Amino acid sequence: MQLAAPRPIEQNPLHFAELPDPTPAPGQVRVRVSCCGLCHTDLHTVEGELALPRLPVVPGHQIVGIIDALGPGVRTFKEGDRVGIPWLHATDQTCHYCRMNLENLCDHARFTGYHFDGGYAEYTLVGEHYAYPIPAIFSDEHAAPLLCAGIIGYRSFRLSTAGIGARLGLYGFGASAHLVLQFARHLGCEVYVFTRTPAHRDLAIQLGAVWTGAAEETPPAPLDASIIFAPAGALVPLALRALRKAGTLTLAGITMSTIPQMDYALLYQERTIRSVANSTRQDAHEFLQLAAEVPLRTEVEVFPLDHANQALTKLKTSQIQGAGVLRVR
Repeated sequence: MQLAAPRPIEQNPLHFAELPDPTPAPGQVRVRVSCCGLCHTDLHTVEGELALPRLPVVPGHQIVGIIDALGPGVRTFKEGDRVGIPWLHATDQTCHYCRMNLENLCDHARFTGYHFDGGYAEYTLVGEHYAYPIPAIFSDEHAAPLLCAGIIGYRSFRLSTAGIGARLGLYGFGASAHLVLQFARHLGCEVYVFTRTPAHRDLAIQLGAVWTGAAEETPPAPLDASIIFAPAGALVPLALRALRKAGTLTLAGITMSTIPQMDYALLYQERTIRSVANSTRQDAHEFLQLAAEVPLRTEVEVFPLDHANQALTKLKTSQIQGAGVLRVR
């Protein structure tokens, strides 16, 4: 499904288009798409909250499928391999950030479903070094959320500096948070979940949260680190209030509403606020290995591709339990 002009998702901006089957260039593989996860970044793209580098564009960057064609020179994969394609589509490997092992901040990074057509389609292309083998333990539908919700959640967790035994707060309980909760527990953390939705609170408890409540509530103990997944700037002062001294607050979203003016005392005592921007290939490899070790349980709601507009509407209104996935074939 293709986006020709951004509009509110309620106006059904995605439509079917007949596109030629793409041919892989040197170093690329073609993937026959099985399914594609839904992400809030897709919603920001479709509704025009992100400046779009090209139109029309096929959204989607949590792609699972089978390689069915190889470009010249490909060595990493063979036809028939199952792979995943995440948000990071290409980097220049020469800029300052790439040389500093921060390719997620590459000056010339290109992204799936944004600069290049993504996974709301039957076929897509990607460079062989930006695709990842999917652990056999996961079905296609259950693997899809790992490729952004999982990878970004993993990077957010790493940047939060939460260690073994840490008290970790999660604000918002959608696709990323329900995965972070599981591997954080596996790594020895206590997890506290802040969400307004009763169904999300129930799922958090089922997955092992030690406490759930609203963002305005005070948890039973100060938190060592927290991650905000909801794109709501008003959560920042509330989350800082719940942090111990020297705690870290990590902002996982690609967009966020305005952060309100707040008392400096909330930040004082060496508390830290940091954002998360994209992810690296190392993040992807490390996380997929961890996901299989745990193993992570992905909660998914599956929609047919022709219901993409309706599925994104449900995502926008927090009506999806866990993660949404489009079944392409």
